[in-house]
Amino acid sequence: MNPRNGTSAGPIRVDLQIVADMVESGARVLDVGCGDGALLDWLVHHKDVDGRGMELSQAGVNACVTRGLSVVQGDADQDLRIYPADAFDYVILSQTLQATRDPKGVLIELKRIAPRAIVSFPNFGYWRVRWQLLARGRMPVTKVLPDSWYETANIHQCTIRDFALLCDELGIDIERGVSIERSGKARPFRAPPNAWINWTCELGVFLLHRK
Repeated sequence: MNPRNGTSAGPIRVDLQIVADMVESGARVLDVGCGDGALLDWLVHHKDVDGRGMELSQAGVNACVTRGLSVVQGDADQDLRIYPADAFDYVILSQTLQATRDPKGVLIELKRIAPRAIVSFPNFGYWRVRWQLLARGRMPVTKVLPDSWYETANIHQCTIRDFALLCDELGIDIERGVSIERSGKARPFRAPPNAWINWTCELGVFLLHRK
């Protein structure tokens, strides 16, 4: 049972479960772009974390509050700076990095706020994405990129290799990487990610540690 609202935290998406498995029990956690709070609620219930959240949409904040979660409305591009250094053990950015205006600045803030960060994002180097661009000459629409180019919130798409190079530039180690394929199958990989991972991975999940 959830200690906050007396209800059980139900199953979560495959990618969120992988993120949750990377978090140590009892840790202090900030979930940035926490949506409806499904992941944060699961962590509070199953891993006894001291969890906080930040969410841009009012609807998301309302859903989190209904779950009994401690969540504030905020913008990752502007509001991460309000948190002091090392305020948390983990900071999570799940499928949000590509929707920020300043991904590099956001990563810098993540490594300041916590020694470890967990980041996931859709891989624009995935072979189906490449094929749609090559064969159709149009921006791709896939399972993890479901919106047309004029409707998507994603403004800074990157590939797995792009992300790895940025982490290296910022002095961030990739401690663990997990590739999620179209079928939902997850495959761990070692850093730095190779060309095959960049080709076959539809969604990447990374456990990061500042150097």
